Amino acid sequence: MKKILFVLACSVLFFSCKEKVALAETAKAPQKSAEATQPANPEVEKLRRVFAKMTERCKAAIPNGDPEEFLADLHKVLAEEKGRHRNDDVDLLYLIDKKHNIGADYVPRDLKPVKNNDLWNVSRNDLSLRPESYAALEELSRGALADGIKLMVSSTYRSYKYQEGLFNRYVKQDGLELAERYSARPGTSQHQLGMAIDFGSITDDWGDTKMGKWVYNHAAEYGWSLSFPQGYEDVTGYMWECWHFRYIGKEACRFQKKWFSDVQQFMLEFIAAWKQSE
Repeated sequence: MKKILFVLACSVLFFSCKEKVALAETAKAPQKSAEATQPANPEVEKLRRVFAKMTERCKAAIPNGDPEEFLADLHKVLAEEKGRHRNDDVDLLYLIDKKHNIGADYVPRDLKPVKNNDLWNVSRNDLSLRPESYAALEELSRGALADGIKLMVSSTYRSYKYQEGLFNRYVKQDGLELAERYSARPGTSQHQLGMAIDFGSITDDWGDTKMGKWVYNHAAEYGWSLSFPQGYEDVTGYMWECWHFRYIGKEACRFQKKWFSDVQQFMLEFIAAWKQSE
């Protein structure tokens, strides 16, 4: 068979050498011979199944392209994650959000203290990161220093208990409905994974500073991804946070930008569904 192309807009379309069939209709299509219905690469069929589980907005975000190329890029992401993953901790691309949580007892292994040094400044003395994230922060900071910018690290790992107190304080201050738009319930925060950083002033105007603009433009080169972009509150569950970045790896950042409109949530949801698919 010729290469199969896919289009993900309001619906996902797959193209074979003979006909174009909407993904939603493939299950209803008459049974054909194995040669006519099975792609040369069995993972393309798995890809179709996984895409079918994605939200309509996620499907719309994915551009037209070659599934073989998509799969090749995906395997680079998974290989990088495996290379940096340790068996005694959660995956680097672990999905945590309002629908997917982690236990109250979870603490990343071998947290490294994040202190003031020649590479960055800190706003507090109780900060720490998972080792992979710490190494990536070192790399990011060296890149920033080369351009005359010293980063300010303001928030990193947060325990379940710390996040619980923070969330409850915000609820008391602003009410539950508003608090849930900008603060995570305990057990659902990326900060508990030890792989997220809040930079600078943790305010909207930080994005317009020299530091904020540099991080926004260069973070992905070092494996850091903006978690809560503007205009995607219905997707991420949170208001825009120009200061909040999660370490996901360089290949994942490239994959996210190329195939998921540079929206971290879409990419992480896909990765989770891919891993869970039979």
